Amino acid sequence: MQPNSAILSAEGLTRIFGSGKKKVVAVDHVDFDIKFKEIVSLVGQSGSGKTTIGRMLLNLLKPSEGKIKFIGRNIKEFAKGKARLEYWKKVQGVFQDPFSSFNQFFSIKRNLRRTFRLMEQKMSAEQKDALIKQSLELVNVDPDDVMDKFPFELSGGQRQRIMLARIFLIKPKVLIADEPTSMIDATLRSGILRLLMKLRDAEEMTILFITHDMGLAYYVSDRIFVMHEGKIVEEGDAEEIVFHPSHPYTKKLISDVPVLNKEWL
Repeated sequence: MQPNSAILSAEGLTRIFGSGKKKVVAVDHVDFDIKFKEIVSLVGQSGSGKTTIGRMLLNLLKPSEGKIKFIGRNIKEFAKGKARLEYWKKVQGVFQDPFSSFNQFFSIKRNLRRTFRLMEQKMSAEQKDALIKQSLELVNVDPDDVMDKFPFELSGGQRQRIMLARIFLIKPKVLIADEPTSMIDATLRSGILRLLMKLRDAEEMTILFITHDMGLAYYVSDRIFVMHEGKIVEEGDAEEIVFHPSHPYTKKLISDVPVLNKEWL
């Protein structure tokens, strides 16, 4: 793909929950393009609709109106069966609660071995384990320390890194990272953000980083989309959004960034 071509795009994207007096418009006629090998942050407070967008992009939730295109194709084409698995080979997600992403009754090795179901090539158990070890080393986790452990025996930071190791195994074209640092100690967050940038550079991956934290968005992003009450109210280069915001809601988000973050910004 060409660097400036859109890999994911939305046109009039809308999601409504409920009906009548209980109707909630979570996403309200949103348009955007995300370019190849770009890191875009979708920033907004809880309830702004950003996670709903992430779930629709992952084909986990159907739009009420509008369309999503992946490399020019409407993702409705990937709605069921093998087509949906094909889509998930190319578009993957990492979520804010890594604990719920694992089968708690399987070891880390067995959890990661299940990843190979998405891959076409056949491999021996030894080949799979070698790739698993390599991917764990890429995210700075000692394979010998975690392979035979169960998810509950690991810290939140370790579990999140292992989820990113899974992404290194699959090598999708697009990663939807929904609040991947929110349950991790602040001292470990920069490490996760550096891993996201490493994924973009090493695997030529496009990343949508969903967060409520403008400081983190600035650190990791090429562009920022600001979301408020179901709409994208401002978008632009990270530098422009953070240092020259125009929308009142963007200014409020920036004012909420702690002084310590402002200093390292």
